[in-house]
Amino acid sequence: MDTNQLLGYIGALIVGLVLGLIGGGGSILTVPLLVYLLGYNPVVATAYSLFVVGTSSMVGTYQKHKKGLVDFKTGLAFSFPSFVAVYLSRRYLVPGIPETLFSVGNYSLTKGMGIMIFFAIIMLLASISMIRKGKEKEVASKPQPYYKTFIQGLIIGTITGIIGAGGGFLYVPALVLWANIPMKKAVGTSLIIVTINSLIGFMGDVQTLDIEWGFLLLFTLISIIGIILGVFLSKFISGPKLKKSFGYFVLLMAVYIIYKELN
Repeated sequence: MDTNQLLGYIGALIVGLVLGLIGGGGSILTVPLLVYLLGYNPVVATAYSLFVVGTSSMVGTYQKHKKGLVDFKTGLAFSFPSFVAVYLSRRYLVPGIPETLFSVGNYSLTKGMGIMIFFAIIMLLASISMIRKGKEKEVASKPQPYYKTFIQGLIIGTITGIIGAGGGFLYVPALVLWANIPMKKAVGTSLIIVTINSLIGFMGDVQTLDIEWGFLLLFTLISIIGIILGVFLSKFISGPKLKKSFGYFVLLMAVYIIYKELN
């Protein structure tokens, strides 16, 4: 095992810790880790991220369910259109993106660069939501019509399919603002959506990519260990402060990715 692989597995543990402590942000660390440290192609990295985040979220779903913080009915209502969009994105949209998006003079924007820049933009939006101190909103008593949930699921599913993210940072506010469920239950409910979407999205990649199962399973196992440790440590660490600090870290990483891809 070389130094980069060792650092990669240490990174996997950190990914799990972050998921266990703040309930999201796993893909924000996983994709750059796989691309810049371990040298994986962005398409492969986003595929591996789906498996890691999906499997890890499954563990998180079980833990939240034991506390009664998972609304399965609402979660499944979002999951159906979302996993359809994620699967189609990974199976057809991502493989169908041309290797060179456009060229200006001697400069060419490649498919890998485009995916990473789009990923960085989503990271910027995520960092703002983590840094900004939001006000508690009163939850409405009447849920929205299902056709709106269906359209929202399609949009979020397509985005998460392209960037290989679990999308928890998108689903939590969607569940609070659109599905009108309490914040704590929204966090738990988002995990079941992330689990289903990520693993079904990964199934689309299995048909188009050669998967290094030995590495991926070990990386995922280490992440799960990190989650278990993170859930334990979350009892002793202030969640809001940690989330805000992580938001600034994500902001810096997003800027770094954009700088690295455009230079």
